[in-house]
Amino acid sequence: MSILSVQNVNKSFGGLKALDNVNLEVEEQTVHAIIGPNGAGKSTLLNCFVGRLTPDTGSIVFNGASLLGIMPHEINQIGVARVFQTPEIFADLTLLENVMIPALATRDGSFSLQLWSRMDCQPDIREEAEHVLRDVGLIEQKDVIADSLSRGDKRRLELAMCIVQHPKLLLLDEPTAGMSRADTNDTVALLRRIGEERRITKIVIEHDMHVVFSLAHKISVMSQGTVIAQGEPNEIKGNPKVQEAYLGGAH
Repeated sequence: MSILSVQNVNKSFGGLKALDNVNLEVEEQTVHAIIGPNGAGKSTLLNCFVGRLTPDTGSIVFNGASLLGIMPHEINQIGVARVFQTPEIFADLTLLENVMIPALATRDGSFSLQLWSRMDCQPDIREEAEHVLRDVGLIEQKDVIADSLSRGDKRRLELAMCIVQHPKLLLLDEPTAGMSRADTNDTVALLRRIGEERRITKIVIEHDMHVVFSLAHKISVMSQGTVIAQGEPNEIKGNPKVQEAYLGGAH
């Protein structure tokens, strides 16, 4: 069953057509990778999913509801969370505070300074935040200031900040960019475990083919703003159009 349906989506910037009649279906509780060279339209498409951009034409339907014409925070509240290419965290706060903030916002619909002043009076939120930090392997650093973390741990923290919101769909924009191979392997294992335990559907934009073929159930390949191939990993590996446009015959 599809959790996200994208039909005939187009987006232009001046004379540049960034998305050209994009169609894809994302099945519930799967990992759907979107790959392609730089400038293929991948991040533009993701920005349409979260309300940062509005398509010129076409439809985007999540869990039976249109995502067009609603604000990014409303899209977040109905179950879509995003991990950005560069980790977006509260650098001057502790890890625990970083995770409590989105947990409070999810519970109350918004986050206010008044709530922030009463963080210590939120035992249920604190307990949930600690549980999620334990899930991502950061519980021992809960009182550490976030800015001191390695890039890999900042990515884990941002993932925890998404997980605590209980999303149905998690969008990951190059989740292993800039990581060492060891951190990359740890992130792949973490994402796989989260998928199994929490049953979160994931869309992953990624250039690292090791990550893509380790995680994805289905792959959509974009080139020049359009989807040129879709299928299971083995189908994509053997597709001549994909090899020519992106994989260079290496896979």
